[in-house]
Amino acid sequence: MDLTAGHVWVMISAALVLLMTPGLAFFYGGMTRAKAALNMMMMSFIAVGLVGIVWVLWGYSMTGGDGVAQLFGNPFASFGLANLIGTEDLIGAGYGATFAIITVALISGAIADRAKFGAWTLFVPIWVTAVYCPLAFMVWGGGLLSADGAVGGAVGEAIDFAGGTVVHISAGVAALVLALILGKRQGFGKDPAQRPHNIPFVMLGAALLWFGWFGFNGGAAGSAEEAGLIWINTMAAPAAAMVGWLVTERIRDGRPTSLGAASGIVAGLVAITPACANVSPVGAVGLGIVSGALCALAVGIKYRLGFDDSLDVVAVHLVAGIIGTLSLGFIMMPVDGEGGGLFYGAGPGQLVAQVVAAAIAIALSAVMTAIIGLAIHKTIGFRISSDNEVSGVDLSEHAETAYEFGGLGVGGSFHPFADQMFAQKPAQKSAEPQTTQQNVTEGVHS
Repeated sequence: MDLTAGHVWVMISAALVLLMTPGLAFFYGGMTRAKAALNMMMMSFIAVGLVGIVWVLWGYSMTGGDGVAQLFGNPFASFGLANLIGTEDLIGAGYGATFAIITVALISGAIADRAKFGAWTLFVPIWVTAVYCPLAFMVWGGGLLSADGAVGGAVGEAIDFAGGTVVHISAGVAALVLALILGKRQGFGKDPAQRPHNIPFVMLGAALLWFGWFGFNGGAAGSAEEAGLIWINTMAAPAAAMVGWLVTERIRDGRPTSLGAASGIVAGLVAITPACANVSPVGAVGLGIVSGALCALAVGIKYRLGFDDSLDVVAVHLVAGIIGTLSLGFIMMPVDGEGGGLFYGAGPGQLVAQVVAAAIAIALSAVMTAIIGLAIHKTIGFRISSDNEVSGVDLSEHAETAYEFGGLGVGGSFHPFADQMFAQKPAQKSAEPQTTQQNVTEGVHS
């Protein structure tokens, strides 16, 4: 078959979505402390490597084809994608891989500053296999929540055009569970050093995410008319959410912030994801304002409930994912004059379908993440030691630092003093003057 414009668009969209994961690395990396920035970025980058392999070997197979009890596809149906060689289906397989990659990478923000990199590399492929692939099959692959599925056939098919339940609700719930398993960072809520160390990185990351999101939402458009609606909604909702977040900050705190602008953009993008092809541009603006304001308020939940979601994955992705998913029950436009949401005079059927889908996604992600996370935590351990948390996860896990100060900075895995630094225990206070190397090392990680 000749290469068509549709094929090219899906390939471009896949590249845009793949770019979102490095964008997320900048977004999250700037929000952490300086001594944890590289580790945070590496957690996103390793997701690309590990999920890319899983997807080729068995992940793609689990998201389609003949299902097992309508829960997941046969992992061996397209093992290694060998049977797709020579077909256009490889384009769709590649596009799907980028969704799985960004989904698991989103979770990492909740455990910033304190997770073992080795434990994370074990968690990623298991979680994608046990949570993401089954949910993708249930919603998009003809499984439980589809029109012909046991649940979808009973309560109606849930609408999730680009991943409100499959991506954001599942990742947000997993983030909450892992935050509870790992516990709070030292000084949580008290240490001012836990504030973001590089806001320009955060703004850059938000810009890259917004750019890539046009492929995230628009890659599956079936017509030019649908693509146009998706494009406008993907512009309007995050724009309105940014305004909604900043107004909320201005009323609550007296000042709008750059971090709030970046976070508002992401909240709006998350909210419009499931609804991008099914709401009007005015509906997208309203959805953005609501999601921006509510997510800004939701940031404080972790302090009231006492869990340490380091980079507010729960407040942004879980909350906005639920808002976007449920919004379809209210503002979904009718199709050919039929159906739609409550605001268009339709019945509660679509809202019920959306609530059921969200509940199943929450339950599946919560249970499976708890099993996976606790198994890792109780065996190899998921959290770094207290000493390593104080000195910095970058140095303890990667023998690198994000920044070098002076001629003897310690950035880089080939630093000649790295082995000695890891072997030494924290130095006791002494009246003797420190060496130049000691001064530089303590300056970087203080």
